[in-house]
Amino acid sequence: MRREKYLSINDNVTGYSFANLGLFTGFAGGIVNAVYSLCLLGIFKLFFNEEMASAAVGVYASVYALFAVIVGIFSAEILHWFTKTRLLYITMAALGACYCMMSFSVKPSTFIILDYVVCFASTMFGILLPLFMSEFSNGIGMAKINARRLLWENVGAFVAPVFAMSVVGFFNNNYRMPLLAAGMIYFFGLLFFKHFGIVQQDKPLKPVKLQKTIRALRINAKSFFRKKGMLRAYIVNFGFYALRAMRLLYVPIVVIENGFSNETLGIILSIGIIPYIVIDLFMGKLIQKHGVKIWMTSGFVSFAIFSIIAMFVSGNALLAIFVLWQISGALMESSHDLLFFNNMPRWEQSRYYGVFRTSVNVPSVIAPILGTICIAVFGTTSAVWIITAIMAVLSTIVLWTKSK
Repeated sequence: MRREKYLSINDNVTGYSFANLGLFTGFAGGIVNAVYSLCLLGIFKLFFNEEMASAAVGVYASVYALFAVIVGIFSAEILHWFTKTRLLYITMAALGACYCMMSFSVKPSTFIILDYVVCFASTMFGILLPLFMSEFSNGIGMAKINARRLLWENVGAFVAPVFAMSVVGFFNNNYRMPLLAAGMIYFFGLLFFKHFGIVQQDKPLKPVKLQKTIRALRINAKSFFRKKGMLRAYIVNFGFYALRAMRLLYVPIVVIENGFSNETLGIILSIGIIPYIVIDLFMGKLIQKHGVKIWMTSGFVSFAIFSIIAMFVSGNALLAIFVLWQISGALMESSHDLLFFNNMPRWEQSRYYGVFRTSVNVPSVIAPILGTICIAVFGTTSAVWIITAIMAVLSTIVLWTKSK
């Protein structure tokens, strides 16, 4: 990716500076992840029985993720219209404002509208931050910068679930109120970013021709998948985020359905972050020394094994599995997208990252639908772990397939 021109920027800004934003996004994201599916479950219980409401959460998540895919596809065009700096300001401000409003929203329709604004903002933010990190990675390396970001994200996410559930308890089991804290954290992150002193000249707005734009996007997507190794990189990243989507969506629901308290859920989610914090401390160096494949394979295979066990256990044993398979996720977290960054020339990353980034959201379209089918067929939410086991095995096979 060609280095963009800046009117001003602080001299001490490096890729690590952007990675440090992970503390804010990790804390806010951990709060949201702890209560999001439960917020949706509460909304759908107004219209369906408990089992149907659980299935409806999966359908909603799929449609929601489909919107995120569309945003990702159009991100390359959006980056042609606005500077990365202005977009980062806009997205962080939107995330802060919307989460604050969602915490007080009473009507389901209001909550859903704000949720879709969050979807647009979070998708763009997820594209912008790695691009900034890569652009300022000279002399450091993307693996180390990525490991720093993930470390800070997990430090924030470690305290987030217990904090979120404490807020839920304080407000009489109102699962929306922690979203207010998430919104405020994004505002603090915006102030932190402002201290970078980054100023870019705005890009001239050009009239949008829809037919021409769609044609350009189609050509860009075809070009991406024709590049050596990109199809494999896409599928492996897809597998990682499919497992993540199922875990984030259904673990809170399964824990509550098994009769555990909100406090227990918060503790389990927080303990599950410890492997990420510990492993991220040295994973950047291990990836540079041993490569990506060994860690991705270890993560996928162990996740498949734990998923199979999760289908047949209950009680404290099930909680233990939910903690143990976080080790699987931690082994993959620092390396899952390096198949893209290590094999795509930097000057082309901005052009193609939006296409690659759809591998983050497409799994959230497909995986919850498959989970919904499993729930409908087997009559229990725990049946969704069949999907995670199959996906982990298939991802391992693709990972070791020779790239073309």
